[in-house]
Amino acid sequence: MHSDLQHLITLQDLDLAAERLRRQIADMPALSAALDERIAGLTAAVASVKERSASSQAARREIEKDLAVVQGRLSKYKDQLMEVKTNKEYHAMQTEIATAEQQVRLQEDRLLERMEEAETLAAELKTAEAALKTGQADAGQERQQMETNRAAAENELARTSDERATLAASVSPPALALFEHVSKHRKGLAMSEAREGHCMQCHVRLRPQVFNEVRRNERLIQCDSCSRILFYIAPPAGVAAAPPSA
Repeated sequence: MHSDLQHLITLQDLDLAAERLRRQIADMPALSAALDERIAGLTAAVASVKERSASSQAARREIEKDLAVVQGRLSKYKDQLMEVKTNKEYHAMQTEIATAEQQVRLQEDRLLERMEEAETLAAELKTAEAALKTGQADAGQERQQMETNRAAAENELARTSDERATLAASVSPPALALFEHVSKHRKGLAMSEAREGHCMQCHVRLRPQVFNEVRRNERLIQCDSCSRILFYIAPPAGVAAAPPSA
């Protein structure tokens, strides 16, 4: 195989590897933001339960005040019942006492509901706080792994860049210029394997004489359709190669 062609194939592999590493590094802020959003959601869940609990406790205190007022009124009515002198006054006071007792039962029922609600909210808060604690621990580990991955990717990218620079220096200037030009206009893919008479990047059938020439790997040949530099890889031993085009 022509030396420039071999070097350009390796150069293409290095460029693809570097691009993957750059994308990996570029994606990390979004991953970090996703962790922040996840923790924010768990924190908001805890805050929501606490807010509902505080509201429930405030409502419970109001009910307790109302209950104390009604109980005081009931106690007063019972005291007054002993002082009435006529049946009419007695029946009127009995009515007031019955009404007050009904209000006491109502307030006690409301108070019981708030007490049950407080137990439910306490359990919800415990669950939410446990989830937050676990989420924070998991996020911390993920961030640590992310930083490890970032450092490894940056080191690998630096190594790949150095290797590319060394390899590019060994390519003839015209071949390197052609490679860079095609790469710029083909989204970083300047090279394409030719297989069974086709360019494997644009999948257009090559002219028979072009494919036959590409199979020799003796010079740089571009695809007539996508302009990528073509190369041929012989099949492994024992695997029948496609017959040359007529």
